[in-house]
Amino acid sequence: MVRNRNQVLDEQASSGQKAADRVASIVGSWRFIIIQSVLLMFWVLLNISGWVFKWDPYPFILMNLVLSTQAAFTAPIIMMSQNRQAERDRLESHMDFEIDRQAEEEIRAIKEQLEAQNQALLHIHQLLLDLHTSKKEAE
Repeated sequence: MVRNRNQVLDEQASSGQKAADRVASIVGSWRFIIIQSVLLMFWVLLNISGWVFKWDPYPFILMNLVLSTQAAFTAPIIMMSQNRQAERDRLESHMDFEIDRQAEEEIRAIKEQLEAQNQALLHIHQLLLDLHTSKKEAE
């Protein structure tokens, strides 16, 4: 029986694995990169041009801390998602192997049936030749 590998993996996935896949898909998008770049530029502009309240003056140590913290959490989450993708690839490979094995068995059965049909046709052909030969001899 052929099963949808994505459905199999979704059934087996824990909520943490699903969350890791979601985070990896968000963080690995152009939308995230553009939004983060705009926020960082906004942060820098506010802290460079702010006269009254600079919460993170140059060299932006707080921004550095925020980005380092984000990287410290994002990297392992992306690794979890990559591990899940490797698991998906292994399952896909195993399912492909099973399908290939079943197809090979079916092809082998078809070849045996065709060989039996060929033998039967050869036997029928020989009987027809014998009948034709005996008919000619009788005339």
